[in-house]
Amino acid sequence: MITKELLIREIDRLDAGYWEVLYKIIKAFESPIKVHGGKSEWLKFINETYGCLADNPIERGEQGTYEIREDFR
Repeated sequence: MITKELLIREIDRLDAGYWEVLYKIIKAFESPIKVHGGKSEWLKFINETYGCLADNPIERGEQGTYEIREDFR
């Protein structure tokens, strides 16, 4: 179970460069999504922050092959 204390410990370990993004995520859960001119606040947030991994994008590596240790047929 995730507790408030566990979250606080993880936040304490987090690099300060991510604090602003984390703060925005937390604030996004405080109130329902508001729609302004067809765009939600959440969409606006995503558009502002999705580029944080532009210099180090997440990539899926090759699946690879695994040794079959036992045949259970």
